[in-house]
This record gives sequence, structure tokens and C-alpha cells, in this order.
Amino acid sequence: MSNKGLYTDGSDAVSAKVNAIPLRDVDSTRPGENSIGQLVSNATEQMSALVRSEVELAKTEIAGEVKKGAVGGGAFGVAGAIALYSSFFFFFFLAELLAVWLDDRWAAFLIVFLIMLVVAAIAGFFGYQKVKNIKKPERTIDSVNELKSLVPGKAQKNLAKDSSSLYT
Repeated sequence: MSNKGLYTDGSDAVSAKVNAIPLRDVDSTRPGENSIGQLVSNATEQMSALVRSEVELAKTEIAGEVKKGAVGGGAFGVAGAIALYSSFFFFFFLAELLAVWLDDRWAAFLIVFLIMLVVAAIAGFFGYQKVKNIKKPERTIDSVNELKSLVPGKAQKNLAKDSSSLYT
């Protein structure tokens, strides 16, 4: 088995387009000419090709959503880094500067701590908004739902009618 990936040419990048739908017309033979074994073989081949095309469509559609998730995850990482490490020396300096104006040194450090929490909360909220905007693969779901009404012999006609720019 190849280590290049499942149903791909092995490229590292995911293409934004599906190269082809590897389906052929089911009624390409005359009724009564093929054996049951040949008919089962044809059906198995066509189902395999259909599943591969659905996987390719899902990979293409999900690739954009994964990028949004990565941006949101990165924002969560930034929020965590600020909350945990938060430029210790700068904030310590800020607390000492506030202590010059305030009578209580502990109040100055408390104010700086609260500022750090607010910055971390803002970064966390930004990350949450990015992750919340990830959408489900609508076209793949619609395509799989259309399989319920698949009629033998109409695959080529339906593909010819589809002028979608997703397929090359």
C-alpha cells in the first residue's frame, strides 16, 4: 500500500478543486449479456468509485474550514501564553510604577494582574469566535443525500447538466 495518502496523488497540499468524478454510465452494457458475477463486479467498482469521489469532495470542502480552525486554535494558544507567562518583567515594572502613586503596593500588583486577565480574556474570546464560525461541509452532505435518489443510467446526463465549477 502506498504511503502517499488515501485516494490522492500524494501531494502535500489539498487542491481546492475535485479533479474528476470517476463514475461511468451504469447502462453501458445490454441487459442479459453479462453474468451475475460481472454485474456484481461492476456494481462493486462503481460503489468504490462513488465512495472515493465523496471522500475527495469532503476533503476539498473541509480544507477551508480546517484553516479557520487553525486560526482559532492559534488564538487560543496566544491567550494561554499571555495568561501563563505574560511578559513577567514588563508587568512587574508596571506594578512597581503603580506602587509609586498608590499607598499600598499590593493594590498596584492586583491592578496589573486584572489587566493581564482582561488581555487574556480578549484573546480567548477572539479564538472562540473564530472556532465558532467553522461550518459543516454542506455540499458533501447534499451530495450524499442525493445518492438516495440515484437512478441507473442517468449518471452521465446529470453530470453533463451540472455546470458547477467544483469539477474540472
